[in-house]
Formats: sequence, C-alpha cells, structure tokens
Amino acid sequence: MPKPEADPYNELTQDEVMFYDTDVGGVVHNLAYLRMIERCRTKLAGKLGFDLRGMAETQIYPVVVRTEIDYRQPGRLGDCIETQGRLEEWGKVRFWCQFEMRRPADGTLLVTCRQQLALVQMPAGRPQRLGTLAQEMG
Repeated sequence: MPKPEADPYNELTQDEVMFYDTDVGGVVHNLAYLRMIERCRTKLAGKLGFDLRGMAETQIYPVVVRTEIDYRQPGRLGDCIETQGRLEEWGKVRFWCQFEMRRPADGTLLVTCRQQLALVQMPAGRPQRLGTLAQEMG
C-alpha cells in the first residue's frame, strides 16, 4: 500500500505484533486489533484538532459510539501491521472514521473497520456539535 501524502484527514501507523497481542496459537487477538486502531484514531484525531493535551484542558473528547469490524485474515506473532485511518464523514453531531489494517510484507488486508464518534463534554457527558470541517472537506 503506498504511503499517503501529508493529509489532515488520513493517518498511517505501524505496530509490531508482540506476544501480548496474540493467543496461544500466535494469532493476533481481536482486542489487539482494536488497540492498534485506537492508536491510529488518536493520532488522526490530533490532526483534526483533538490533541491529547487540548482534550485534557477542554474536557471535550471524541467518544466511540459504534464500531463495525471485519476480520479478514489473521495477523501473526512478529508481523508488522500498518493501520491506515481516514476521516470518512463529518456531520453535525457525529463523524465516521474508516480503517484498513494490512501486513506490508505481502500487502494482505487483515482487518477493515468503521467507527462512529461523537464529541462529548465531560464530566457531564453532554454531546457537543461539531465544527465546520464538513465545509473544508468539500
């Protein structure tokens, strides 16, 4: 998969599969994929203006409200896994991110995932309206 150009709506992360990511057979556990997606999504959120320090100061966080995931092929102990995340849709209250996870050694698509998120003001848990990013996305 070619590396994307600098794009505020895309993020690419890499993770090496460690022992703690696998089951007894050396296959990546489903929770490990979600942790890798979380890392990619957090970096993507930073590009969208939701950096970790800023969120801690404002107490406004993007919260996952839905995850759709398909496990297509297994990752294995020692694999490098690339997670390509992108902003798919930006609405008034919620937005969607899409992820593809591949093994770059052979290009195998391992996982596809979509997550719907909403901005929430803590500690009250009050949903927040999204900004004007939809206009910028064209």
